[in-house]
Amino acid sequence: MLIEPNHPALSIRRQCELLDLNRATFYYQPASESEFNLELMRLIDGQYLKTPFMAGPR
Repeated sequence: MLIEPNHPALSIRRQCELLDLNRATFYYQPASESEFNLELMRLIDGQYLKTPFMAGPR
């Protein structure tokens, strides 16, 4: 990682400035998918693999 949160001489703010990085980018944590959504994606993927010739509505 380019930024060391526990650096003795440089604060996180200063490290972000030196890297020209917005601090919000450093703290950002992506949201994870819900189990329900993952299951739906598995079902859709499985159906597509069974019948790839079936497209959406025309």
